[in-house]
Amino acid sequence: MNELKKELESWSKELSTFHLPKWEELPELDLYMDQVLTLIDRYLSPVIQPEKHTLLTSSMVNNYVKLGLIPAPEKKRYSKQHVAFLVAITLLKQVLTIPEIKEGILFQGKAVGIREAYNLFCEEQEQAIHIACRQAQGEAVSIAQQEVRFDYLAVKAATASFAAKLLAEKMIEIETIYMKEGHFDE
Repeated sequence: MNELKKELESWSKELSTFHLPKWEELPELDLYMDQVLTLIDRYLSPVIQPEKHTLLTSSMVNNYVKLGLIPAPEKKRYSKQHVAFLVAITLLKQVLTIPEIKEGILFQGKAVGIREAYNLFCEEQEQAIHIACRQAQGEAVSIAQQEVRFDYLAVKAATASFAAKLLAEKMIEIETIYMKEGHFDE
């Protein structure tokens, strides 16, 4: 069991520095599709295992445009706003349906504006992941201990769900390896 704990602690320490780029950190220049896909992969591969869950494909992006989740690109180029939407959608689709994501984005965009909504999402997601990392290291910490504004409750719940899913997947992965190594056969 000590090996399990060490593996989990190592993972959580590595992930405890996870950072999502805030609005101001996103590229100012418009990007082509392949550049957007590479960028999203770089941002999110620490928390979404591509071998388990497809991060983002050009078909997905095109479908998001058709569904009205993101605006159409201008001359095949994607702006900072597109990148922000795609970061949020790619993470949120791990725990919510596409229609739920669309409604949530619309609400937050109208409530506080796209820039503020994106930054709030990033802050909440980072915080939720960092709390999950602390839990993995054995700390008794909870997201519920913090006060939440009503209009941010859905964001907080969705980001907490993603972080909990991330921790659960890692635990199951480690436990599976542990069992395959025959630790319970003794």
